[in-house]
Amino acid sequence: MDPKARFYRQFQVSEATLHEQIDQLPSFSPVGGERQDAIENILAGISRLSNEVADAGDYVPAYDQRTYSQALKALSDKLDETTAKFGPKSRFQFKARAPANAAAGTTTTATTTAERKHDPRHFIPASNASGESSSSSKTASEQADSLPSLPTFSHKNYNEEISRSTALGARKPSFSAARAISLSDHAGVHIILPASAARATSAGALTNLSGCVVDMSVPTSAGAGAVPFASLALKDIKRSLIVAGRVSGSVHITGVRDSVLVVVARQVRIHECEGVDVYLWCGSHPIVEGCRGMRFAPVAGGYTTDQETEENNQWDQVDDFKWLKADHSPNWSVLPEGERIPEEVWKNVVPGGPGVGVDDILKKVGLGQRG
Repeated sequence: MDPKARFYRQFQVSEATLHEQIDQLPSFSPVGGERQDAIENILAGISRLSNEVADAGDYVPAYDQRTYSQALKALSDKLDETTAKFGPKSRFQFKARAPANAAAGTTTTATTTAERKHDPRHFIPASNASGESSSSSKTASEQADSLPSLPTFSHKNYNEEISRSTALGARKPSFSAARAISLSDHAGVHIILPASAARATSAGALTNLSGCVVDMSVPTSAGAGAVPFASLALKDIKRSLIVAGRVSGSVHITGVRDSVLVVVARQVRIHECEGVDVYLWCGSHPIVEGCRGMRFAPVAGGYTTDQETEENNQWDQVDDFKWLKADHSPNWSVLPEGERIPEEVWKNVVPGGPGVGVDDILKKVGLGQRG
């Protein structure tokens, strides 16, 4: 295995482990510092992974470096959002290591502001109460190029808003006042993210959904202002249709049952899932682990862009980490063309509309008969 592929595998495993550790934080007791110890271990893991990305700069292309950096930023954001629920933010910041030639007394070209915005090891200085930069050396050009601050009402509870809604048809939460998209604990609802949600795609998570239709494609793949997710996690979902949109980094899918997924991503890892049809564009080999009855098909054309060509799609090059024999894994198969969802259903039924409810959509995509 060449160094680039080996590093990709190592990064993927480390990233998945850190996501799982963050998800487990609420289960730790705050008594005796157990939770704080877990947070510190996660911070150390993110820092270590950041250093490994920097070390791999000699053989990992710039595009992949940016993808890894976005994934690290998403991990840091997810940790902040999780710890904010039961205490102060982690206040973790990546620290860029000094270049090798700095020790020799030579000068190096400073990292540009645009590069710093996409590199989690470089953060824009925090603002004080008056809104001024805490760094007196921040230049006017850096201030002009900085990302705008989020509104003060960024902790709006979108899940509560969706649950309260009595309107018929699809819910369309804007997420314009959020840093990340998190939808959880819903049943029987149709959710469509509008273009305004593009501001919140630093990370995404769908958790504990049943009998739902969720379409996140508009803010991530449609229109000039679309921004793909840096990373996305789908967990504990059953009998649902999830159009996950585009993801520049990795997608982690865990505990999904009897569902249909549409995923466009650089990396996909699927754990403990059963009876799931995945319409996929993937820039690397998808990985399944502890799964059964998985079926794969190429993603419908309407959910990709010019960047995702058919030639680069590795949707059927699945690696089963629990099947080490030479013959084909029995845990996944190619979805027969005659059983794939027709194009007219993707175009005319999945978006919903007058007289088209969640149950109608689920039946049309083959989920009506499942429990």
